[in-house]
Amino acid sequence: MRVIAGKAKGRRLFSVSGQSTRPITDRVKEALFDILAGRVIEARFLDLFAGTGAVGIEALSRGAGDATFVERNSRALATLRRNLQHTGLAEHACVVRRDVFKFIARYQGPPFDIVYVAPPQYKGLWALTLCALDNSPLLALDSLIVAQIHPKEYEPLDLTRLALSDRRKYGSTVLCFYGLP
Repeated sequence: MRVIAGKAKGRRLFSVSGQSTRPITDRVKEALFDILAGRVIEARFLDLFAGTGAVGIEALSRGAGDATFVERNSRALATLRRNLQHTGLAEHACVVRRDVFKFIARYQGPPFDIVYVAPPQYKGLWALTLCALDNSPLLALDSLIVAQIHPKEYEPLDLTRLALSDRRKYGSTVLCFYGLP
């Protein structure tokens, strides 16, 4: 796992031992940021179920204005903080140790431009997270939500405001893109 482009390009990221996190492959991360392209510049980026922080760190490296990382696993948080220090991107990051659903329910700050959702697999958490985000004030009118899931997890969601705009498959990973129509 490494930072692919930007200020911290080439920096190797530390990983969490064991099965508690599901790291994104460099191939999928590169494809994601090719899709996001210039949208990342100066964006407010939210990384939910952040794990090692690889996606939010990539966003910061590519010019995001700031990134908020939400994670509750203590080992993942320690690795995330280590990765932010190692890449020199910590000053533009906010690390929140909290349950994602409590964070969404209690959030009162400015809206985020891009929200990345990569929860543990096979627990239905991605769908529950999208439902929680559906009417959340943490989204701007032009916010983009990206959910990283396994292909077997995908199911159409009954959402009030958010709509699926694109879905891309990369081996055993699917990226689902949601926004306000």
